[in-house]
Amino acid sequence: MNKLDLLKTFVRVAETGSFTQAAVSLGLQKASVSEHVRLLENLVGARLFHRTTRRVQATHDGLALLERCKDLLSDMEELEGMFRREGTALEGRLRVDMPTPTARRIVMPNLADFLRRYPGLQIEISSTDRRVDLVREGFDCVLRVGTVAEPALIVRPLGAAVMANLASPAYLKEFGVPRSLDDLASHRLIHYSPILGTRPAGFEYVADGETRMLPMQGSVTVNNADAYEAACLGGLGLIQVPRHGARGHLESGALVEVLPAFTAAPMPVSLLYAHRRHLPQRVRVFMEWLAELLESDIGPETPLHAAT
Repeated sequence: MNKLDLLKTFVRVAETGSFTQAAVSLGLQKASVSEHVRLLENLVGARLFHRTTRRVQATHDGLALLERCKDLLSDMEELEGMFRREGTALEGRLRVDMPTPTARRIVMPNLADFLRRYPGLQIEISSTDRRVDLVREGFDCVLRVGTVAEPALIVRPLGAAVMANLASPAYLKEFGVPRSLDDLASHRLIHYSPILGTRPAGFEYVADGETRMLPMQGSVTVNNADAYEAACLGGLGLIQVPRHGARGHLESGALVEVLPAFTAAPMPVSLLYAHRRHLPQRVRVFMEWLAELLESDIGPETPLHAAT
């Protein structure tokens, strides 16, 4: 058995706190993960984990080994890439997470070109509105839109997404075009809440440099970006989204911008990754590619199809 494989398995179990999650992230059977840990414990002559029915926690010896393992594996990845040529020599698996609209509209249409340049890579893409746990779930990097409050992670700012208030032409025909904040009293907001059952704050806008919230009525609450967009296209009310993500609908006229003087504050766009002394080259290359894709996609724009 390759000793490096044993160390990699050990690190994943320690990071996830679960043999099952470690097996999923490594693409192994749970029995194989258990066997790898057993072999490593025999090799080092120490018990590495306390196991209960609910969780797996590293022992004192396990914690000491964990830090040495992370450095060793990082050094090994750096050594493996020292003399490789850029491009086809890159190998291995990448696990990344990003918002669904970004995956659908930006990444997937361009991913074939990336993989032609790096055919030795295998990429797992998670796209969900849920904020994944990068370390515990084994992600190499995560693209976040919004504020980041995870001090244990490295944050690479990519820019800020300009926001827009949107509605469908059918909705505006029925309810009229709002010209002021007072007009919103007779309009409906499609509420977005990651956890259903909580009360959304309402219509967000910036005035005098401060973010303010205006409560609004609405019949629909959703918990993911696709449903949020679909509800707006269906004429159910107003939404507030990054303008770049709705560019196609604005250009086609399927959605119309309203109240451009009362938009929410721009949302930060960032790449997150775990603190490592040496970031694997395959992760670095993917993040550079993704940053280039997004560079021309986020930032100030001229409003399209604003309501008149």
